Amino acid sequence: MVLQLRGYSLYNRGISFLVSSSLRHLSTASLLLNSEQTTVEPLVKSELEALVLKQYSHGKFYSLVNNAVALPSVLLAACENLSLAANSGGSSTELADRVSRRFSVEEMGRELREGRFDIRSCCVEFVSSRENEPLVLPHLKLKVLIEAIRMVLEIVYDDRFATFSYGGRVGMGRHTAIRYLKNSVENPRWWFRVSFARKMFSERNVDKLCGFVGEKINDGLLIEMIKKLFEFGILRIELGGCNSGRGFPQECGLSSILINVYFDGVDKEIQDMRLKMKTKNPREEESSGNVFYKPINIYAVRYLDEILVITSGSKMLTMDLKKRIVDVLEERLDLRVDRVNTAIHSAVSEKINFLGMYLQAVPPSVLRPPMSEKAVRAMKKYQRQKEVRSLELRNARERNRKVLGLKIFRHVLKKLKQSNGVKSEYEIENEVGDVFERWGEEVMKEFMGSLEDRWKWHSLLTRGDFLSLRHIREKLPQDLIDAYDEFQEQVEKHLAPAQAKKELEDEEKRVEEEDEERYAQRTVDDLTKLCMKVSAPEELVRKAVKLVGFTNNMGRPRPISQLLALEDSDIIKWYAGVGRKWLDFFCCCHNYKTVKIIVSYHMRFSCILTLAEKHRSTKREAIRHYTKDLKVLDLEGSEEMHFPLEREVKMMGDKNLSDPRPVDGTLSLLLIRLASDEPLHSCAASFCERSDTIMYRVHLLQDRLHISPLDEKKWVRGMGAIHSALNRKCLPLCSTHISDVYLGKMTLQDVDGTSFLDLR
Repeated sequence: MVLQLRGYSLYNRGISFLVSSSLRHLSTASLLLNSEQTTVEPLVKSELEALVLKQYSHGKFYSLVNNAVALPSVLLAACENLSLAANSGGSSTELADRVSRRFSVEEMGRELREGRFDIRSCCVEFVSSRENEPLVLPHLKLKVLIEAIRMVLEIVYDDRFATFSYGGRVGMGRHTAIRYLKNSVENPRWWFRVSFARKMFSERNVDKLCGFVGEKINDGLLIEMIKKLFEFGILRIELGGCNSGRGFPQECGLSSILINVYFDGVDKEIQDMRLKMKTKNPREEESSGNVFYKPINIYAVRYLDEILVITSGSKMLTMDLKKRIVDVLEERLDLRVDRVNTAIHSAVSEKINFLGMYLQAVPPSVLRPPMSEKAVRAMKKYQRQKEVRSLELRNARERNRKVLGLKIFRHVLKKLKQSNGVKSEYEIENEVGDVFERWGEEVMKEFMGSLEDRWKWHSLLTRGDFLSLRHIREKLPQDLIDAYDEFQEQVEKHLAPAQAKKELEDEEKRVEEEDEERYAQRTVDDLTKLCMKVSAPEELVRKAVKLVGFTNNMGRPRPISQLLALEDSDIIKWYAGVGRKWLDFFCCCHNYKTVKIIVSYHMRFSCILTLAEKHRSTKREAIRHYTKDLKVLDLEGSEEMHFPLEREVKMMGDKNLSDPRPVDGTLSLLLIRLASDEPLHSCAASFCERSDTIMYRVHLLQDRLHISPLDEKKWVRGMGAIHSALNRKCLPLCSTHISDVYLGKMTLQDVDGTSFLDLR
């Protein structure tokens, strides 16, 4: 209770600070916006944040619909987000014109403030024979309202969520969660993944959710809108499924943030457990070199409704932790936990499936193995080759210097013979001096770095030194003797072979000691530390490759006959969209090489075979025409390459993680162009003004194969599916947006629901 009160007090102080700091940067015109004022310019994020935080008072936000959501500038900002999601772009003035041709944001704002906005009339329903529940998609006007509510809720809740809450947040996606597991989790011993029985949100869950929203937001209009979205089927939250956070059309834009709000209480409970455990086990310094202190830690990651808890303590501690979390989920949140699949596993001996990847605790040498003997020999061979090339370059530089120096000398000598002195319109003395000075520095640097040259010159300068004989020195002037002695001291100081040899031996000894220290440290780490290994599910990936039709029963590439109706560029774009999504999604995995082989070989040659079958040619002829990089010509006749290049695939890795969407939407969707005499329709993408559209028919993978996504034996476990009610529906799209759909840059969630047509 004390921790909760402190957190509540700190949160209030933080909100007050944010309000004061945001108001300083907000313009006076924006602050004076009220329900009766309109503006053409959409609010930027900082202005919207200041506007929302202004409604905070005494621990709650008040009247967010009237003072934020219903403002025309906020609605225009929501339109701008939807327009950017559909890649329409344009200036704010153009955006306002495009919006005004569809509906009036001023009138919409008045309807929202007065409670007259009819949600039921702003949606369309699609019925499927395969699924019991119909698919309800929002009209563009309702999508703007949903996006405006999401933007406001994001400002209210984003800073309030736990640090291990991922999904539905900016910069907090799947790869960010995986990066946390790989970099922060130390010595995991036991873990469990909370699994839910597949179930839609019931009325009781919706009431609890609205109660949680009401604890922070005092706005009856907002809560009533959320209830109506659930009531009419526009907002659907399915726990235990695999369709959340993937851009499918059946998922509402509010789903992710409302899931985070619903699970926020569990996150706070887990956070309290972690703080108590850290208080009981403070971090201590090593008292001796032979004693290794391993504190008991609790790690947690939640991505929407997927929860993973890891402990470095005993199994009894993990069992108690699991019981407390399950009790909170079942009693407070009224959720049904699948207790059979919510089992505790050993982090070392068993893998666990999380976020579509396999996790396992392994010694550091598994992730960063030492070089093999073959690799060491190859490295030494490469170093010798570098030394030989360096010697050749050095000799070439010396030869070029001699040749150029002789040319300069002959030229100067010729001029001196022809006249009393060297006369030129351009003074080159400084340039020549700089050249020789630079040569001198390079020669001296190379000479001092070569032990052999220093040894050679030391022998030449100290051999046959008759001036060191006593009877000779007595007959010579003292100045000459002193100069000779000083010269010999400098020779011994800089060119002495014994000192140079000692320096070389010291360097070799230092390198050897560093290698031994690294080997000892690596051995100790393997015995005392465990790291997180993230692997792609190879068997599931290969099953998906076979299910879609990239390979035959023998595992060899084959053509996909359903793609023959597409244009050549669209075929390549479809393959490129699937390939790039897979490469981006699995780039954080240890066995990433397997995924790269599947994309670079199976998908590439399946695309080539598909193009060959379409044009009734052989594979060799298709490769000769399109090349292995799958080049195509655009409308202007220039070459385009959409599929990842072989060299590009080899260079890909986990250096740049970008939290991409999964590939399922592109993988299970085909859009086949129709040859019909339908009248021109405007593009289905949000706020796209183009009317030069083409009608495409939607073909879904599960209906094409006659497989239910719920059948895990035939379907790929963990792979989502678009609602079957959209199968064989038609959609008008312009050339830009159909390309974005094929490449996976745009999903059917970015499409106006009323644009789907039923043509027979």
